[in-house]
Amino acid sequence: MTDFNPSFGENPAPATVPAESGTRPARDNYDKDELMVQQQFDELLERCAPICKSEGDYERIRQAFYFANEAHKGVKRHSGEPYITHPLSVARIVVVEIGLGVKSVMAALLHDVVEDTDYTVEDIEHHFGAKVASMVDELTKLEGAFAQDISKQAENFKKMLLTLSDDIRVCLIKIADRLHNMRTLGSMPKHKQMKIASETIYLFAPLAHRLGLYAIKTEFEDLSLKYRFPDEYNQIKQKLADTEPQRLQFIEKFNPPIIEKLKENNIEFEISGRVKSIYSIWKKMKRKQVSFEEIYDLFAIRIVFKPSPLIPEKSQCWHVYSLITDIYKPKPDRIRDWVNIPKANGYEALHCTVMGPEGVWAEVQIRSERMNEIAERGFAAHWKYKAEGKGGEDAGNDRELDQWLAQLREALNSPSEDAVEFMDNFKMNLQVSEIVVFTPDGESRTMPKGATVLDFAYEIHSKIGNRAIGAKVNYKITPLFAEIHTGDQIEILTSQNARPQVEWLDHITTAKARTHIKQFLKRDGENNIVRGQELFEAEMKKLGVPLQARVFRKVLPAYHSAGKDEFYSKLGAGIIRLDGLDKILKQNAASKLMKYWTLQFANPFRFLGTGDDRKKKEGEEGGEQAGYRYVMAECCNPIPGDEVVGFKMDDGRVEVHKKNCHNAVKLSAQHGERIVPVKWSSEKVMSYLAVIEVRGIDRVGILYDLAKIISGELNVNIRELHIHSHDGIFEGTISLYVRSSEDLKMIMDKVRSAKGVEKVNRTEASMVD
Repeated sequence: MTDFNPSFGENPAPATVPAESGTRPARDNYDKDELMVQQQFDELLERCAPICKSEGDYERIRQAFYFANEAHKGVKRHSGEPYITHPLSVARIVVVEIGLGVKSVMAALLHDVVEDTDYTVEDIEHHFGAKVASMVDELTKLEGAFAQDISKQAENFKKMLLTLSDDIRVCLIKIADRLHNMRTLGSMPKHKQMKIASETIYLFAPLAHRLGLYAIKTEFEDLSLKYRFPDEYNQIKQKLADTEPQRLQFIEKFNPPIIEKLKENNIEFEISGRVKSIYSIWKKMKRKQVSFEEIYDLFAIRIVFKPSPLIPEKSQCWHVYSLITDIYKPKPDRIRDWVNIPKANGYEALHCTVMGPEGVWAEVQIRSERMNEIAERGFAAHWKYKAEGKGGEDAGNDRELDQWLAQLREALNSPSEDAVEFMDNFKMNLQVSEIVVFTPDGESRTMPKGATVLDFAYEIHSKIGNRAIGAKVNYKITPLFAEIHTGDQIEILTSQNARPQVEWLDHITTAKARTHIKQFLKRDGENNIVRGQELFEAEMKKLGVPLQARVFRKVLPAYHSAGKDEFYSKLGAGIIRLDGLDKILKQNAASKLMKYWTLQFANPFRFLGTGDDRKKKEGEEGGEQAGYRYVMAECCNPIPGDEVVGFKMDDGRVEVHKKNCHNAVKLSAQHGERIVPVKWSSEKVMSYLAVIEVRGIDRVGILYDLAKIISGELNVNIRELHIHSHDGIFEGTISLYVRSSEDLKMIMDKVRSAKGVEKVNRTEASMVD
């Protein structure tokens, strides 16, 4: 198909039946939709004025729109709007919020044509040229079968990242596509919302941050929270609205002296207040176990100045800083200097915290206009300024970003990685907290916070990493697994006899190190795997136990192995032994706390308990009434009342996680098709194990009082109680059985009221990062 009608509005009705509604829309509705689409397109053309250099550019955008509109004619979105409104919205994000050019706008308008219609890439090339066709081809969503053991989501994401190696504009358009899908996610079913929101927070938000798209990254995080935890999102949103008058009152006192000082020094500037994002507030509340009212840094003051062409921007940032600190005293340990050493995503700014009126600390962010545009638009603005030569002394400061892209290309070209493993390693590469360290020659390297000497060795070169035995950090001998910190100067010590070990994988944080260690171990460990499998099968034969999936569900965690190959490799290399294997196999995998029905989930799923009822019902076959067994995830230990989600496992069981569990987010991002909607039933259930942490001022009798409150007053069974005291402070953990999260909250409130107790938290083993 190569012909299309380049006009708009000539045909009185759509040429095809709407794909989702199944009926032809009424003429009045069609006219109304046509008017809305025309208005959106007119607005897009207005927004394209900065990038269109001639009437020919406008005409090419018009032709791309006419083509896409004709191709999608009659098709509706889940929201009921004409489908063409989606490409129009993506194109608007591309030009307004990211700042790409004419070809990118055309590709955004056409990005779903090949996937959803009969038009081909050749048709696109015939009408719009090879470059736009190539971009549309890469943007086309993958259809087709993958191996059953590979996540389709992960495979799609890996293919998307291949575009980073060729044309990064394609990746940026995909981010715009995801942003509009998140903005309109409310029209999707709940389980789809969970899948898409989890995938977004797990990968797309960190990717947007790494590419410098701060505003989009923030919106990804907030929208993901909105659909994953709507109640908590709405509570924080409401509290921000309720406290807005106090913030405005503070700004009215804080800003005027700064404005006066900057004007006295003839500095052109804009000053504004920026409220902390809802997701950032939620994350801090969870991480620090504090309430909304206990978060003091809810907003920051941002100063964006127009730089003088004769003075370096860095110097002007520090000049503005000195003027502000003449008025308000700074907090010395809260200066963040990203003007001398920008972040890996290109972010430049000077942040400081000062004591404002009425004893309130306030953060001030200082940026030039160029820095501000790069901070908001990221990669696209960075390269625009580089191409125009407006970056001053910082124009060529893109080595860190180039280095990251080089690492990504190296990972993409690794033939041994399946898509899920690649996705995990790529997630490691997107860590946003960074440190800066130095080689012996004084060359700076940006590493993720928490990186070790071994990570740094692999950062230098894989051969150095493979032969590393230690390091001199600031001229002192340091172990291989020691954590490195900002400002460290590191010299790696090597030996020809050194070689990577399996346990090295437990002491690294970077994907580059993990990839090279695994590659070495794979080459070196094939014989170990064969030898380990023979040893294990022989031992199982001796014990008279058949090799079944349930055996590995017990054995792998017991030997700290992620899979069979790692287990066999460790065994074959002599790292682990099979002493006590019979005891491990005799352990009851099913929790004694799961003998009754405790959960319900959407048809066609049902959960079965683990007692006699299960034996009766496991015989049911097929259909919507087929039974499924469940298991509580040990990573987050959900209890009745927690918001939970289920994932269907390979053996047919459903693993139940808390919704905010890191592993639940990861599984939703990688295996969204396995999500099982689940909720707690109101039927009677047994008690569940929960663990709380306590801390406070030590005194005689504190242990007795805690036991008296929990067991005596509340009649709650304590399983374990560990308390230790030091320097007048006591802290410890209490394991107890509760019926629901509401019961646990009541217990924690009661314990918190005990004399001397300062803090009581429920342990959260897997909070989302």
